[in-house]
Amino acid sequence: MSAKDIPFSMLDEDTIAAAALHRDPYDYAYVDRAIGLQHKEAVLADAPQIPHRGSYGLPSLRYGEKFGAVIKDLLSPRFERLVENKFDMDLSHRHRCIVMMGATTGHYNEGYAHPDSRHKIVTVLLGFSREWPYERGRLRVLRSNDREDCAFEFPPEFGKMLMFRVCDHSWHGFLPQKGQRASLQLCWVDSEWYVRKEYLRHSVSAFAKSIPPLRKIIELAPRKLPGMN
Repeated sequence: MSAKDIPFSMLDEDTIAAAALHRDPYDYAYVDRAIGLQHKEAVLADAPQIPHRGSYGLPSLRYGEKFGAVIKDLLSPRFERLVENKFDMDLSHRHRCIVMMGATTGHYNEGYAHPDSRHKIVTVLLGFSREWPYERGRLRVLRSNDREDCAFEFPPEFGKMLMFRVCDHSWHGFLPQKGQRASLQLCWVDSEWYVRKEYLRHSVSAFAKSIPPLRKIIELAPRKLPGMN
């Protein structure tokens, strides 16, 4: 059996394949249940524990077998083929980068609107929050760089997936909300150099956030502006 023929152990292939592709305001698809609820407790028990604000690169995270099975599905040729079919594109020569967010502070500078780096090709977001009961903090698909100019909201709850084609107007962001906002981001990018740079940047940031005085400075610092990554 080839790698492309190995079935998923966690992802729901039929549901992901059937998700509608929306063209307005840019190409995106939403999957309400990309992972079946029967896996929820086991996966969350094995998920990384991230108490601080910001994103952490996959190599810096510790997690168990069931969460690792989700990662294996996401990095498989089978999932790549699903994404290629969804957006009618070839990703076979692209590189992949995974980062994960665990919590938000509700500070004003979180969730700023941005279109994603020009080095990214496709972004896939997968929720791992046990629940998200808040009105704010849902990722917004935006029509502009105004966070109120919203076309769709994505709650970062377990098993929910949002994928979109990155372009100069793929604006997205969220209104600040304090909470355990666990969400994984998988991106196909244009170079191995960019992957190494992102993992190094997140590794340095993770180390800084492990030191309380530095963590406080990071929490109060302005977020980078769109285009800087």
